[in-house]
Amino acid sequence: MISSMSKKSVSCYKWADIPEEKLKPDITRKVIHGENMTISMFSLKKGATVDSHKHINEQISCILSGAIKFVLADGNEYVVSQGMVIHFPPDVEHAALALEDSVVMDVFSPPREDWKKGADQYLRK
Repeated sequence: MISSMSKKSVSCYKWADIPEEKLKPDITRKVIHGENMTISMFSLKKGATVDSHKHINEQISCILSGAIKFVLADGNEYVVSQGMVIHFPPDVEHAALALEDSVVMDVFSPPREDWKKGADQYLRK
């Protein structure tokens, strides 16, 4: 018996085909927004910084290459390198420093509405 539930469409992406957005001379980003999450691929040159910020989104960051130092507002620091994952609950203030040329895959839930609206100035300073 076929369900009467509405069919959802499946999307398939290739990172190489996703447009790259240059946020700063040393940071680029590719983004895919889903219904309930956002996934992004960041490339950061050694020395690149992301200013301290927080957001309503839960965040999981997977370091695919390189090393990033995350600094929390409470002073805690985490050095996360290739093969490691860090999880940020919603509203945890954090900044980042690329210790090496790095590639980071971030997953956010709910989707990053601020990015969709272009309200991500902390990434562009």
